[in-house]
Amino acid sequence: MHILLTNDDGIYAEGIYALYLELKKIGKVTVVAPDSERSSVGHGITLAHPIWHKKVRRRDKFFGHGISGTPADCVKFAIGVILKRKPDMVISGINLGPNDGCSVFYSGTVAGAREGALLGIPSIAISLAAFLNPDFSYAARCGARLATLVATSRIPKGTFLNVNVPNVKPSRVKGFKLTYQGMVPIHGTFRKRKDPNLREYHWMTGRMPLRGKDVRMDSNALHQNFVTVTPVRSDSTDYTFFHQLDNTLPKFFNRRRP
Repeated sequence: MHILLTNDDGIYAEGIYALYLELKKIGKVTVVAPDSERSSVGHGITLAHPIWHKKVRRRDKFFGHGISGTPADCVKFAIGVILKRKPDMVISGINLGPNDGCSVFYSGTVAGAREGALLGIPSIAISLAAFLNPDFSYAARCGARLATLVATSRIPKGTFLNVNVPNVKPSRVKGFKLTYQGMVPIHGTFRKRKDPNLREYHWMTGRMPLRGKDVRMDSNALHQNFVTVTPVRSDSTDYTFFHQLDNTLPKFFNRRRP
């Protein structure tokens, strides 16, 4: 199995290295990741600037390719330039911080997996629910186990797995939980500050959404120390509303032509 590994925290992040060590045990791994942190860039791609590429060594050995672009760029660049054929799988992570709920719309980590899925490659995004004192070892093992599962499963084209791992001792993890994506918005606030020249600026911040009791929602299950596995479909069409509009829109248009 040939795995393409990327992330949004950058090729020098600890999370991607921990996952690389585990994935090497089950297959060939090619690392193509941003040359510096690209958190919260979503599914952006680079069109107005050139993309630079360099080979990166870690611990005195060749590790992978650093790209001056986004996680989605990395997947495209790997398949279009570096690799001779498509990989068997794309894995993005391990992200420092959870990507549950509405975070999937902003996350570069999730976008890396989504790009793989859009190209017809089985893909996984994996994140660790921690910002301080992360321990990536258990999350890395989870990623390798899920990779073996995905390798033997038929994932629909355009669908990928979004995985979140609690940052607790393995003995406290309650197991794997199949979940759906929460839709509670991340509450954003802006803190007003002043720079050394006394010019005002704003820093976006906020708090994570409140937790509920429905353990089938990713945020709630993660809070209860489950490893959450959420199948995410890239096709965002609302088919129920589509059929409703299909009956009403033609009549409306015929009555009120612009």
